[in-house]
Amino acid sequence: MNTAATDKPEPSPRTAYRAFRTIGTRWSDNDVYGHVNNVIYYSWFDTAVNGHLIEQGALDIHRGEVIGLVVETRCNYFSPVAFPQAVEAGLRVAHMGRSSVRYEVGLFVQNEPMTAAKGHFVHVYVDRATRRPAELPGKLKSVLEALK
Repeated sequence: MNTAATDKPEPSPRTAYRAFRTIGTRWSDNDVYGHVNNVIYYSWFDTAVNGHLIEQGALDIHRGEVIGLVVETRCNYFSPVAFPQAVEAGLRVAHMGRSSVRYEVGLFVQNEPMTAAKGHFVHVYVDRATRRPAELPGKLKSVLEALK
């Protein structure tokens, strides 16, 4: 039996996400086809996740003992985005382990009810010096719990 049709990714509503960040598109984000190039979506994922963690005081990118390394990403595209549209990135935590987190990010064209794209982003948190997996610090855990 072919299950591919039942596993087809579908857009998600804004209510599926816990926190939002507005990201402006840039002229250089558009490709020759007149819409934002696919690689830009991954930078938006990174911006949404790390921006939220930094603003919440859960991640110190310069002096923190742990840092998050990306080990997996995925993105599904549903409708085009183009400069000069603003993008609203919705964020939630789908899974939190001892040293890893799976973030899910939905990208919305401003004021649209459903995602133009959505995907996930997995961080493994490691000791800054040794690069060995490290337990999630308490402050990070509490910020992540709020995103579940």
